[in-house]
Amino acid sequence: MKQRILGTNGPKVGAIGLGCMSFGGTASGVTDEAASFAAMDRAWDLGLTHFDTANVYGPYTSEQVVGRWMADRGHKPSLATKASIQRSGERPVNNDPAYLETELDGSLERLGVDYVDLFYIHRREQAVPIAEVAGLMGRLIDKGKIGGWGMSEVSPTTLRRAHAETPVRAIQNEYSLWTRQPELGMLQECSNLGIAFIAFSPLARGVFGRTIIDPNHADFGPFRAEMPRFHAENWHENKTRAAAFHALAQDHRTTAAALSLAWLLDQGDHIIPIPGSRTAAHISDWADADTIDLNDTLRAQIEATLPVGWAWGDRYSIAQSQAPERYC
Repeated sequence: MKQRILGTNGPKVGAIGLGCMSFGGTASGVTDEAASFAAMDRAWDLGLTHFDTANVYGPYTSEQVVGRWMADRGHKPSLATKASIQRSGERPVNNDPAYLETELDGSLERLGVDYVDLFYIHRREQAVPIAEVAGLMGRLIDKGKIGGWGMSEVSPTTLRRAHAETPVRAIQNEYSLWTRQPELGMLQECSNLGIAFIAFSPLARGVFGRTIIDPNHADFGPFRAEMPRFHAENWHENKTRAAAFHALAQDHRTTAAALSLAWLLDQGDHIIPIPGSRTAAHISDWADADTIDLNDTLRAQIEATLPVGWAWGDRYSIAQSQAPERYC
């Protein structure tokens, strides 16, 4: 697989990374350790060398499974993990420096390592100045616990403030053919500052998977069920558009998953998408996305099929929208 740099002074990693949320077995259906190991085996064999997890996936399950896989296989991928989301209590997001370092220590123990290449705040807590968070990250770098730091679902303004305090290695926001907000400033700011942009949910929550995700399927899960784009009043329109994109990919003898990732890679050399999967078979559907060369004709066909703003409905429900920063 082709390589990309994980931010200024960061390691070289596969142009596509592996999102490990599904190994937690909560958001996208139940899984087991054997299937998770097989998925990671396939990803590693195909050159996916950057694995992205978080303490809240499970909680803890994803980190534990990734840690056991590394210990069993002897592989050492570039690792990213995250902290700050809390599933209980009155404080859904916690950016207190002491809390974040304690959570990082727990993540390192579960992963079986003493260092990760990248540590994110999973969401920003507005009550804690971002300079305090950035200061902590600088100290964690000095202690040798992390190689660099990042933030998820934040605005360009937050990025500039944080980067001035302690240089940021990566930003992780949702970006795909059905969620294109990062094009309104964040992609450009990351490029200007030499920061990697990690695109999560690049397959549109399963819309660009092997088959179009079915909201009525048992594995659909409550997290996606809350999203307005999957509600009945919007889903018919979204499914129709998605089906047209699947047909376009088939016309070009590839999969919708591979074509959508190729489109993302084409948007900038600093972009690293991190699709996730519970199965090795599905990873094979998009593993060659970095070899697809988009020409002007194909770019125009993609844009005609899925023009900017095509998706019906918000990407998050009102409850899910409380922590992500909006900037346009």
